[in-house]
Amino acid sequence: MRPLSLTRLHEQAEQVVTLDRDSAPRVLFSGEDLLVEDLPVGTKVIYPKPPVAGLPNVKSAIRWAINHPEGCEPLHAKLRPGMKVTIALDDISLPLPPMRTPDVRQQVLEVVLELLADSGVDDVHLVIAICLHRRMTAAEVKRMVGEKIFDAWWPDRLYHHDAEDPDGLVTLGTTRHGEKVVVNRRAAESDLLIYVNLNLVPMDGGHKSVGTGLTNYEGVKAHHTPDHIRKSDSYMDPARSEMHRSIDRIGRVIDESLDVFHIETTINNRMFDGPMGFLMKREDHYGELDRLKLAGLQATLKALPRAARRKLFQAVPAAYEVIAVHAGRTEPTHRKILEKSWEQYAVDVDFQADVGVMGIPFISPYNVNSILNPLLVQVMACGYFFNFYRGKPLVKPGGTLIVTHPCSDEFDPEHHPSYIEFFHRLLPETRDAKVLEQKYEREFAENPSYVHMYRTGHAYHGAHPFFMWYWGENGRQHYGRIIVVGADNEHVPRLMGWERAERLSDAIDLARAHHGRSAQIAMLHHPPIVMTQNLG
Repeated sequence: MRPLSLTRLHEQAEQVVTLDRDSAPRVLFSGEDLLVEDLPVGTKVIYPKPPVAGLPNVKSAIRWAINHPEGCEPLHAKLRPGMKVTIALDDISLPLPPMRTPDVRQQVLEVVLELLADSGVDDVHLVIAICLHRRMTAAEVKRMVGEKIFDAWWPDRLYHHDAEDPDGLVTLGTTRHGEKVVVNRRAAESDLLIYVNLNLVPMDGGHKSVGTGLTNYEGVKAHHTPDHIRKSDSYMDPARSEMHRSIDRIGRVIDESLDVFHIETTINNRMFDGPMGFLMKREDHYGELDRLKLAGLQATLKALPRAARRKLFQAVPAAYEVIAVHAGRTEPTHRKILEKSWEQYAVDVDFQADVGVMGIPFISPYNVNSILNPLLVQVMACGYFFNFYRGKPLVKPGGTLIVTHPCSDEFDPEHHPSYIEFFHRLLPETRDAKVLEQKYEREFAENPSYVHMYRTGHAYHGAHPFFMWYWGENGRQHYGRIIVVGADNEHVPRLMGWERAERLSDAIDLARAHHGRSAQIAMLHHPPIVMTQNLG
């Protein structure tokens, strides 16, 4: 095994804590609730790193990046009067929760739009790259881009990409692997495509921005499959992800066909501050005031109905700070952003546990201002949280995952209509991702009602729940069993193939009965985001 450097060992001592008899209970999210639970002596708790310092002047960093780009001439040198420019930007699926205003996308747009105007470029459209995600509400768009830009551009020149508009798409060709390359027509017919990205986790950005954000169902279908996920050794580590290899092939065809200029940004993990700032601390470091705040928040949550608890958490914007801005050609720009992202998130570990414990919070990329339904609980547990690693997963193959969440049979009919049918009609028949893909995926993707709700309302595309199920595929294949603590019903865990326990101690007893009393237990302490790095 590769020895850890002294610096890394010091970092590990700070971020990986082995619980002893004097350790305080740990705080776990369980949907919109907070649980305070004792974990066994010897449990290893992996805490997030402290937030990386934010840039002192974000707009200056943006100007520097576009004037000193990676692998190409500066942005101003690409501009000429009368040219056609499209600016594409990431949607509301990140960051989580939404960041305080001004959003970094607003700050990038303010710099770039001023530069375009000064250069005599008038034919400019802003396209929100939703692909198969839901359309944002006007209020959500205004919050993201700022009132001034919204009022001047919405809805004629600031609008959503439509993955179901046959006249709004163009095929650029195919990759050497036969993957069809389909992109937004306005972007393809522009003299310059500028992509404004916000990188929350290493899976984001790079070729994925244009190749996935501005395509259609067929374009996404090229790599969002059970086979691609099974062959991805962590899709949070793009170099070892079969999904990203496909996305990169598609992206290189796009870059050969179009002039694409990326502006990539990434943020630190300062998810909470102010009254909820104690959630960023290790429990051992709580002062008396922190303990009072925790008790008060628990009492408040207990007194509120679930919808009010959800609204309370989602109404609190995150105190994220921008920590890097890079611009230029796709791959060298993205490499620099990935380095900064791993600097914030990666915690070195030198072990694999028999049992993993993870609290599932109230939010995912797919339920902003909505409900974390059972399929999204599954994708957080078996998809995102499982894949938060480089090298070796935190839990050994065949190990046990324990998650905390009520797993309520609750869906948002406006945002997730096809999820309801997928969960209640298809999962009782089979959980086999390959069977679901071959037998039902295209039926949902082409369902006229789901297409209509996607195009005219705020619904995720009919195929989206299939991709969410596939994204949990390598987690489901890896774990020997999954136990959910605190589920308020029996049928939801049963449909997903999970066991159920009333208390965390009960779940740990079940795991120890299988793995032995000496089983190594590890807790990945979310939020904010933390990823393990085990390269030995």
